Amino acid sequence: MKTETVAARGSGAVRRVLEAELKAARARGVEHPRVVDVGGGSGGWAVPFAAAGCRVTVVEPSPNALATLQRRAEEEGVADRITVIADDSDALGRHVEAGSADLVLAHGLLEIVDDPAAVLTALATAVAPGGAVSVLVANRHASVLYRALSGRVAEARQLLESADGVVAGDTVLRRFDADGLRAQLVTAGLDVTLLQGDRVISDLMGGDVREDELADFERVAAATPALREIASRLHAVARPPA
Repeated sequence: MKTETVAARGSGAVRRVLEAELKAARARGVEHPRVVDVGGGSGGWAVPFAAAGCRVTVVEPSPNALATLQRRAEEEGVADRITVIADDSDALGRHVEAGSADLVLAHGLLEIVDDPAAVLTALATAVAPGGAVSVLVANRHASVLYRALSGRVAEARQLLESADGVVAGDTVLRRFDADGLRAQLVTAGLDVTLLQGDRVISDLMGGDVREDELADFERVAAATPALREIASRLHAVARPPA
């Protein structure tokens, strides 16, 4: 499975986890896993999932993103496997039946929505027993580190001390740390079964490096708690209580 969006590029750790979720759904007897991609944009995840045999629902308000998604889906011959809902994430409950999705994605979404707690509750409602919610968010500590290393120490301190992990001029409303992300998922009624890093060093690399070496390092580093804390993004997988 290949993905092209900025949120999807990197270590491959996220991709491997999601492929394992599809395998687990099929092991439960689901021939065509049902995937809901909330804020799915131009189909960086939806099209590969559909190509892998999934039935995908994309909830996305941007007409431009949806037009690109439609074109990509048609080019790959999977348009009939993708249902598009042109609406905001807070409308998820009106369009997706409760307990119907084997996998629910919210990648690069919680940073920009007005009410992340409400969105997480909607994701938790949509996922089926045995299924999973996959959340990918910007990491506050990585942003602090990048600013400090580039000489913007005062800005790094401001971001570190900010309640939401943002500073003036940011294009996101909030950033997360591992404890904060876990707490929000638990509050939404989900059990967190995985919390890993994504792009631990990829965004810090200044010179040439062998792609296979970088990928192998990222695979190991993603699961190392100390290194997870400086990854560009945090990836969580959470499930309804058994």
